[in-house]
Amino acid sequence: MGLSGIGPGSLIVILVIVVLLFGTKRLRSLGKDLGIGVKSFKKGLHDDDNESDNPKPSGD
Repeated sequence: MGLSGIGPGSLIVILVIVVLLFGTKRLRSLGKDLGIGVKSFKKGLHDDDNESDNPKPSGD
C-alpha cells in the first residue's frame, strides 16, 4: 500500500487523468512556475536570516 491506502496502480491512473485534463505543456509550465516560487521563497528565507544576523545600522 502506498500513501493513505492509495496503491501504485491508482497513482498511475490519477497521473494519466491529470495529464489528459491539463496537457503536458500546461503541466510543464505549472512545474516551472512552482519551482520559481519555491526558489524565491527559499531565497527570501535566506535573506531574512542574513538580515537578522547582521542588522543594518540606522541613519540616526
